[in-house]
Amino acid sequence: MNERLIYTVQEVASILHSSPNYIYDLINAGYLPAIKLGSLRVLKTSLERFLIQNEGKDLSDLNNVKKIVTTIEVEVKHGRS
Repeated sequence: MNERLIYTVQEVASILHSSPNYIYDLINAGYLPAIKLGSLRVLKTSLERFLIQNEGKDLSDLNNVKKIVTTIEVEVKHGRS
């Protein structure tokens, strides 16, 4: 049994197809909890919780997090079909 319970920042970046700097930004902004064991590590459960809690959000700008709006939602909101 080799189930991972904890990931490095680099591993989280790889999992999320992102950069390590962006993962550090998520941690520093309080979006992604981490633990310091020599270097910062992220629990598997914290990563899973982060993904579930932030599904449907645009986290491109951590100072201005928004709901993702699709073209379909815009058309429905404005009465277009």
